[in-house]
Amino acid sequence: MTNEASFVYTEAFKNYKFRDNHPFNQKRVELTYDLLKSMNALNDQQIITPRVASDEEIALVHDRKYIDAVKRASDNKLAQEESLEYGIGTEDTPIFEDMHQAAAQLVGGTLTAVDAVLSGQTKRALNLGGGLHHGFRRKASGFCIYNDAAIAIQYIREKFDYKVLYVDTDAHHGDGVQWIFYDDPNVCTLSIHETGRYLFPGTGNINERGHNDGYGTSFNIPIDAFTENESFLNAYKESLTEITEHFKPDIIVTQNGADAHVYDPLSHLCCTMEIYEGIPKLAYQLANEYCDGKWVALGGGGYDIWRVVPRAWAQIWSVANNHGKTFSGSVPKRWLDQWQNESPVNLPTTWHDESSIYEPIPRKEEITEKNAILVNKLLEPIRNEQKYML
Repeated sequence: MTNEASFVYTEAFKNYKFRDNHPFNQKRVELTYDLLKSMNALNDQQIITPRVASDEEIALVHDRKYIDAVKRASDNKLAQEESLEYGIGTEDTPIFEDMHQAAAQLVGGTLTAVDAVLSGQTKRALNLGGGLHHGFRRKASGFCIYNDAAIAIQYIREKFDYKVLYVDTDAHHGDGVQWIFYDDPNVCTLSIHETGRYLFPGTGNINERGHNDGYGTSFNIPIDAFTENESFLNAYKESLTEITEHFKPDIIVTQNGADAHVYDPLSHLCCTMEIYEGIPKLAYQLANEYCDGKWVALGGGGYDIWRVVPRAWAQIWSVANNHGKTFSGSVPKRWLDQWQNESPVNLPTTWHDESSIYEPIPRKEEITEKNAILVNKLLEPIRNEQKYML
């Protein structure tokens, strides 16, 4: 029998750890898993233990010399000048013991999710340990060693020849995935992120539209700093709906970074939990409409691991597993009791945020109008093409 949804999980995801005080902390996956368990929203039959990706699978995207360099770095056998060439050993992406194995585990989790969906074992699958979208073919970047999303997309292309729509709602531009498939007309990428004027990696401009045969399959909405819920969701819904109708994918892969929240320490957006209900709901709806339900959801950024990420990611599971419905009301007391003593901040007691968690934004109207203009400009070629066809 096909499950509505499957949840890829192993405690080994926590082995992807740069250092104790590094902002990228995979404990957030454990916190999400335990939150769902506390709600009796996740049963053992829905959990899939992931495999570790092989070198051959990682090499679908990454250069073999780069993979070898990561392996040597794992054993402290990589010279400093060579490590910097490959983007490892930096402040963002420092070297740690067994880093190749830990990164290959995250990739394997995403490939396990893909296999579950495309074999018919499940309609939808989550790998919240994945979503490392900044990795390049031969270089690590932005906390990302191997780009599991890109590897999974190439895996889908080679095994099934499906058209893939990749949707990235992380506050940071999904640069690695975009550039890897910039020439590919069968992979469409949409990234909605804070403008690169203020935030890493500084790319993701509206004029990055693809190259050669891939021209017209790359879409970016670099929203303004201090964007709030309504403007974010309007940009997301309008762009994703029209792009999906235009591209007509066979499967949707989403990267669900939870760092657009006002509490996140690494971005400048002013959204609340409201967007983390709307984001998966539309992905679920469009996957049902265009892809016979085929949807693979990944994690990504998210650096307030206590107040934001567990609730945001748990809502993806609720939507995927519960016919598009989200959680509401109170967060389980058992979860709060389990983690409050360890948390450095007061844990939220409800699924929704109060509107008063930040001060009113004085430029709200200006920001909203600016974002709307961006969306209209982005979609103009699609709309003109539709008019021509009519």
